[in-house]
Amino acid sequence: MNKLIQFPYSTILVLGLAKSGTAAAKTLLANGKRVRVSDMKAKEADDVVLELRELGAEVIIGTHPLDALDGIDLIVKNPGIPYDNPIISEALKREIPIITEIEIAYYLSDGPIIGITGSNGKTTTTTLIAEMLRNSNQPVTVAGNIGVVATDTAQHVTKDESLVLELSSFQLQGTIDFKPNTAVLLNIFEAHLDYHQSLENYVKAKCNIFKNQTNDDYLVYNAEDKTLIQEIKHAKATLVPFSNKRKVLDGAYVEKGYIYFKEEEIVAIEDIVLVGEHNIENILAAVATAKLNGASNEGIRRVLKTFTGVKHRLQYVDSVRGRLFYNDSKATNILATQKALSSFQKPVILLAGGLDRGNEFTELSPYLGSVKAMILFGETKYKLKELAENEGIKNIVLVDNVEKAAQEAYSLSQEGDVILLSPACASWDQYRTFEERGDMFIQAVHRLV
Repeated sequence: MNKLIQFPYSTILVLGLAKSGTAAAKTLLANGKRVRVSDMKAKEADDVVLELRELGAEVIIGTHPLDALDGIDLIVKNPGIPYDNPIISEALKREIPIITEIEIAYYLSDGPIIGITGSNGKTTTTTLIAEMLRNSNQPVTVAGNIGVVATDTAQHVTKDESLVLELSSFQLQGTIDFKPNTAVLLNIFEAHLDYHQSLENYVKAKCNIFKNQTNDDYLVYNAEDKTLIQEIKHAKATLVPFSNKRKVLDGAYVEKGYIYFKEEEIVAIEDIVLVGEHNIENILAAVATAKLNGASNEGIRRVLKTFTGVKHRLQYVDSVRGRLFYNDSKATNILATQKALSSFQKPVILLAGGLDRGNEFTELSPYLGSVKAMILFGETKYKLKELAENEGIKNIVLVDNVEKAAQEAYSLSQEGDVILLSPACASWDQYRTFEERGDMFIQAVHRLV
């Protein structure tokens, strides 16, 4: 098991438990650090509270008192806790460094680190990279924002094993020394401004992925993203671009129906199963990263000829009597639904709706040309109905939930149609998570078979 050999802190406050905080606290304790934990939601009788106390941690529950900072030389913060939280504001005044647990994972990892971030496409690209390496007989472990705590995983990574990390802006803002051997920057769109307070802060957090890199490291970046073009001027890493618009000789690109890496033909576009123009960008980033880390062309081709997508992200579900069902429940905003709609040339029956955040959805209008019907649900169904009427869509059905939407869509469909769940809204008006919403859609589709 890997140890925190050069970790320069001794007395640490873990702020917020959940999975990442619990893993961080246990790891720090196992490495001889003095640990204080503060969590708002934990209860005295919770197993994790009892276990951490038994391991030697001081545990404060139900509050984040400012005196919890006394004697502390580092804070490990749950990524979801904003920086305007009173205890974080006080810590900043006291100049106490604040990290998230991926910084600990960096100190623990004994092998090369591949870090992937961006506003969209992180999970798909992370999964593609890992599968390309595995199919090339390269040892690899995946963790981070993808749902696996990086600290837990990094303890067991060997020097010959790549640690592939999906990284959010929340995680990256809490880094000091973190440095991936290969950093991947997919794109930057305006997002999470309620947390970061400004676009400038959001961009800075994302770009922390390469701030400590040297020219021995690689930075794979989207050569068509204007924001990234400006930001990478500060990078010291070896730059490796990707582009779906033009030929970039020192990176990955599309030419005459093929994907290339540094003028080497990799795979024909027509052989790729994963749909969507935006996924071509994700594939280019993955190909470049995989090649830089030892993947074979055959391993890459094997993945791209079989990979149908990450669950809930424009995921192909099934074909029922010639109707193609796609689950894009992760499309919790208008931009994601725009990308989904632009992925299909066939007639589309769109299933949409959810939590009302005040959007009017007019930005979807240019993307509705192939939509023959809309099945609408959730708080926003009347707003979306008005949009559909304004666009001249004749078949508009309002239903109670996703299950009924799948049934109605099938009844209206014909052979060759795409039935697409891409809600353009968060799920919280009816479902706990977008995963729950997507799972219910998948179950409804399978009942049609």
